[in-house]
Amino acid sequence: MTDYLTHTHGLRSWLLTRDHKRIGIMYLFSILAAFALGGLFALIVRTQLLAPNGTIFTTNTQYDHYNQIFTLHGAIMIFLVLIPGIPSILGNFILPIMLGARDVAFPRLNLLSYYLYVAGAMIVILSIILGAVDTGWTFYTPYSSDTDIGSQDAVSVMVFGIFILGFSSILTGMNFIVSIHKLRSPGMHWFRIPLFLWSLYATAIIQVLATPILAITLLLLIMERTLHVGIFSPRYGGDPILFQHFFWFYSHPAVYIMILPAMGIITEVIPTFSRKPIFGYKFIAVSSLAIAIIGFLVWGHHMFPNGQSTLISMIFSFLTMCVAIPSAIKVWNWLATMYKGSIALQTPMCYALTFLFLFTIGGLTGIFLGTLSINVHVHDTYFVVAHFHYVMFGGTLMGFLAGLHYWWPKITGKLYNENLARTACALIFLGFITTFLPQFIAGTQGMPRRSATYLPKFESYHVLSSLGAYLQLLGFILAAAVLIHSLFRGKKSPPNPWGGATLEWACPSPPPPENFITPPIVTDPYDHSNLIWISNEEGYRRS
Repeated sequence: MTDYLTHTHGLRSWLLTRDHKRIGIMYLFSILAAFALGGLFALIVRTQLLAPNGTIFTTNTQYDHYNQIFTLHGAIMIFLVLIPGIPSILGNFILPIMLGARDVAFPRLNLLSYYLYVAGAMIVILSIILGAVDTGWTFYTPYSSDTDIGSQDAVSVMVFGIFILGFSSILTGMNFIVSIHKLRSPGMHWFRIPLFLWSLYATAIIQVLATPILAITLLLLIMERTLHVGIFSPRYGGDPILFQHFFWFYSHPAVYIMILPAMGIITEVIPTFSRKPIFGYKFIAVSSLAIAIIGFLVWGHHMFPNGQSTLISMIFSFLTMCVAIPSAIKVWNWLATMYKGSIALQTPMCYALTFLFLFTIGGLTGIFLGTLSINVHVHDTYFVVAHFHYVMFGGTLMGFLAGLHYWWPKITGKLYNENLARTACALIFLGFITTFLPQFIAGTQGMPRRSATYLPKFESYHVLSSLGAYLQLLGFILAAAVLIHSLFRGKKSPPNPWGGATLEWACPSPPPPENFITPPIVTDPYDHSNLIWISNEEGYRRS
């Protein structure tokens, strides 16, 4: 029997494919390449900060290069990795199979969204060749709008690249919404949809509604740079605070574009490896939509120190506290699911537990930042840097790694070495803690972010952070080696090696081009009671 990897051959069959699974694989290679580039820039930043006066950039002219490096790290990680990552890779591959469908609703549009991603990424890389951007990944005006600050061509080119990336995000979101509405198998009503799909559905709503705001903002920024129309820059009669409102109206919901799919993955992994049904299915499903809706209303907490009225700041602070409620509901339900469960510490579960620990810290420190009195004190310090990475890296990336290891046997048809994979997880976790936990302390003591040098009293914190970054690198190298080794030497995976109850585990591994040989039978996606272990070759089967 042929599978999606072998039913056709040749580069042309991949480049022109409309198979959602192959498109997901192409996204995987493209986004991992961007992740490697963004990670390289992060290591340069951490190496620079090993000493108070810097180790790589030591003069005023070279400090401009440092600004470019951390800008590129942020822009690449946000716009090329974290935002498209889980929906484009795992969402594309898994969503139709979970629905029991042959493909997404618009296969050609799906392929177009991939090429828009590639085009946007290439334009961003072109901006590096033109001189790199030194404005910070937020592109705040007047740094990004005045043509005599930074590289004139590079800013416009990078902003245009991100503008193109936005269309890829919108098309993916539209495809997912229509697919979930129209392609569900008979018997799969709304409360039989796997919770990963609920998270992708909420994410898609944000992608479709919020991304056009960013696109318009970036287009106005390009117009201001090229035509000197007064929109954001005070030099031309514009208002820089208006840019902040536009940018954060998209960028705070974008936080949930990144984190909601990761939450969905954790909701699949925990019941599978706890051998229990998910606790509070409807609460988790509705909380995903609640996060998506409330996320549109809290952008102002990024702007507490900019002079907005006290009343508006209080309202945004209150709404920030409110958005923590649906996230806390999810955490509570995950913990309740594990309670008295038969927990198996396989690699996906290890990453899920890592996610729980790190995301909880990130969420709690987010409440601190949503509090007016604390925010003003730690604004633009390393406290914010640590919080952001605990949510985005400790949340989104750990969720992605959990999902990648969870569905790797389904994607490739091969099993990986569990002991080495768990070792890689431990190295990444320990490296992360060593990197970012000291930054909370440094931030409360006044260490500013985006600085190439610092006072000697902060040296120990930065040395620890840099050592942690190198430890993470070791963990990622090991994780990549384990997965690559499995492609060549890994044992063949049965259709259901973990005992999952959702529909993707009912098809062969790797799936055939049409996903299912016979129409799948829809059951409770979290009922593991009638799954029994047959053998290493057969895996789990329904009794």
